[in-house]
Amino acid sequence: MADEGLRPIIVKRIKKGGGGHHGGAWKIAYADFVTAMMAFFLLMWLLGSTSKGDLNGISEFFKTPLKVAMAGGSGSGDSSSVIKGGGKDLTRKDGQVKGGDDPDVKKKTFNLTAAKAVLEKQEGERLQGLKDKLQAKIESSPALQKFKNQLLLDFTSEGLRIQIVDEQNRPMFPSAKSDLAPYTREILREIGPILNDVPNKIGLSGHTDSTPYYSESGYSNWELSADRANASRRALVQGGMQDEKVMRVVGLGSAVNLDRKDPFNPINRRISIIVMNKKTEEGLQRDAGKLEVGGGVSVVQEGAAAATEAAPAAAR
Repeated sequence: MADEGLRPIIVKRIKKGGGGHHGGAWKIAYADFVTAMMAFFLLMWLLGSTSKGDLNGISEFFKTPLKVAMAGGSGSGDSSSVIKGGGKDLTRKDGQVKGGDDPDVKKKTFNLTAAKAVLEKQEGERLQGLKDKLQAKIESSPALQKFKNQLLLDFTSEGLRIQIVDEQNRPMFPSAKSDLAPYTREILREIGPILNDVPNKIGLSGHTDSTPYYSESGYSNWELSADRANASRRALVQGGMQDEKVMRVVGLGSAVNLDRKDPFNPINRRISIIVMNKKTEEGLQRDAGKLEVGGGVSVVQEGAAAATEAAPAAAR
């Protein structure tokens, strides 16, 4: 028993390190605080950049989310989006819909074929109005009335055609020349201003009959018909027609006779004025592009007056 009083007492001291005065728990708390503040400011930014309508949808969602989700019905909670109406169509006020299914929004569709038909109809009415005006001018004008048998008006696939034809005893041009007879010049000057009433472009073509004609210099009725067409263009412009309306001037010789049964009929000697429709005008503009020749050399066909290249025919 005496030995027990002399037993040594051992005190163990555990030394803690690395935590400082309060340890490391404060770091976890501070990280949680920073995360919460970041989430708070992010929430405030989102709310600040959201429209009033979307805020109302969010508010309605948090008011009755379970009721709408379980029982269905109108509200923002019956969609997969917090935006009022839900889905991809933001124009809807209620319910989940597919984009563009709003019956209140009328869809605009365009029928190009129908639109083209309407434009062609309007152009046809405009050309018919021009024809009526020309016919009225021929009947009322003393300068034109006496030549009405030589003025032919009709429609072709290219547009309104105005033809001034020869008569046996009243030729438009002297034989083998491109000088306009006085009455022909008078007719063209009377017609010229009326052609300005429509925006359509103009094409002129000269024609001859099949009477043989050929000069030693190679000048044939191909060149003659082209020169006569160009002389007619000048008379129209002098009469008041706008020069920029002219889109084509050609000489066709006797290739396109008006009287195919009698190629020598004086009526085949004529000047044709075409008031082009839009289709013809666009076709000429589209075809007047570049023609590739040989090793990449481009030939651009331009200009108004051109004689058709072919074997010499005949004309007066």
